[in-house]
Amino acid sequence: MATNTITAPAVLSIPQWTPVPETQYDLDWADLVTLDLSKFDTLGGKEVLAQQLSDAVNRIGFFYITHFGLTQEQVDRQFSLCKQVFDLPETEKIRYRADLENGGYNGYKPAGLRELKPGIKDNTEIYNIPKFTPEYARDHPAVIREHWDEIERFARHVHFEIVRKLLVLFALVLKLPEDHFLNIHRYPENSDCHFRYMKYHRRTAQQNADLDNVWAKGHTDFGSLTLLFRQPVAALQVRTPEGQWKYVKPYPESITVNIADALQFLTNGFLKSSIHRVVAPPPDQADLDRYGVLYFVRPEDDTELVPLDNSPVLKRLGYDQTLDSATVGLTAGEWVKARVARNVSRVGKEEESIIKGVKARYYD
Repeated sequence: MATNTITAPAVLSIPQWTPVPETQYDLDWADLVTLDLSKFDTLGGKEVLAQQLSDAVNRIGFFYITHFGLTQEQVDRQFSLCKQVFDLPETEKIRYRADLENGGYNGYKPAGLRELKPGIKDNTEIYNIPKFTPEYARDHPAVIREHWDEIERFARHVHFEIVRKLLVLFALVLKLPEDHFLNIHRYPENSDCHFRYMKYHRRTAQQNADLDNVWAKGHTDFGSLTLLFRQPVAALQVRTPEGQWKYVKPYPESITVNIADALQFLTNGFLKSSIHRVVAPPPDQADLDRYGVLYFVRPEDDTELVPLDNSPVLKRLGYDQTLDSATVGLTAGEWVKARVARNVSRVGKEEESIIKGVKARYYD
């Protein structure tokens, strides 16, 4: 995964994005590690960051990164574009609907596809933009087409300047060659990496009560890593190893990163696919919609999700043997498409068989 460079696009005028104020409530915040990515290219910096990362992932699978090479103005512009996409008429958005039922995730996902509880549907809109390669070319709404170069530059920066460094750090944690994970996350190859705009619509107090204040049940993500740009509405929670739910604090100028299924499969559970959920915001943010700008990292489609056999760390700790034979022969592409298709119609199940006997769990 070589460093990628594209020419800075012309910056068009768009409505200014003003983040909402943070909650004033004293919530039970998770204690997470912060990695300063500016250290990556300094002498010994990668090793220091890898040690910090090792400490983080052995416990909870969530961490923050700072100094990742994007200005707050660039991030805010993506949130502005996010809002403009979801402000479009439903008749326009639905023209770009993703083929969710067949495991396709690129394009628009309308709210209300999934029943959370009897009579209550999900309140989440999503717009996914796949990798910027010819194989994934598709049509998009005018607001996205008009800002295509800017969106592409932003997403490519995330992949080549942020994700690349994180994958190197994970290799160092496992005492593997630095390019080990890079070699299964090559940008030109087919994979379901994508850039996402997301909107959780506010709910009434009665709706929240009927849902026990849970907007999205505890779950794991499908790929390798998920990157979430700072979201001030306090609603994301992570599940600790002790089974407690703690809020993820929206630190200024940070990205929240969590480990996902593929890295757990590849390390036989040493790297934990973090369990997280979305709940109703605290009272001083209850009347706010919650917008999100995210990047999902997924291995190349043909990557087999079996434990690595060349990591001294995994061998020493006994994580190098396949414990679940169901994953033998399962590829990253198959896993993602099956989870997407199953997720469309899931109704409040605690456990669900996804493909080839491999299951996914959901948590209250």
